[in-house]
Amino acid sequence: MRFVWSRGRLEARLEPVEAQVLQSLAVDLLELLGPQDATEQDPLEALVGMQSGPVARPTDPALARLLPDAYREDEDAAGEFRRFTEQSLRSGKRAHAEALRRSLAPYVKGRRIPLERELADAWLGCLNDLRLVLGTRLEVTEETELDVPPDDPRAEALSLYAWLGWVQESLLAALSRR
Repeated sequence: MRFVWSRGRLEARLEPVEAQVLQSLAVDLLELLGPQDATEQDPLEALVGMQSGPVARPTDPALARLLPDAYREDEDAAGEFRRFTEQSLRSGKRAHAEALRRSLAPYVKGRRIPLERELADAWLGCLNDLRLVLGTRLEVTEETELDVPPDDPRAEALSLYAWLGWVQESLLAALSRR
């Protein structure tokens, strides 16, 4: 995969397997985030994008990493803050993952994907979320060695984590060239 400027626009150039991996990961992220209308809401609450009463922190560590507490020392304040922000945060993350997934659908055979700025930003958001989820599941820290022996049970997942970082960095570098 590489990002190049051609005729004044940014393009992602992928191999078929890269498109399939990214598309699959975006679908997995969408599943983790849950459906758009996962909870039954009062129509007025849905209109303003909030739920009644505090919202509990997700029990899944990866989801909790994607949707962190605003107040770590005050559970009530964190729940109240979630009430006003979690739905829109989830919605934005879903939109990024869906944009990545949709943009890859016609290109799974490996082609060039034009990336207008809005789509490039969605890719960056989704790539970041994918790395957060994978990093949480693998318990990656600053000290984690990503280049492990092939017989290490985490080898493939750590390679995927590193590759996602490289894709993200490459996209950022391409955007900064313009």
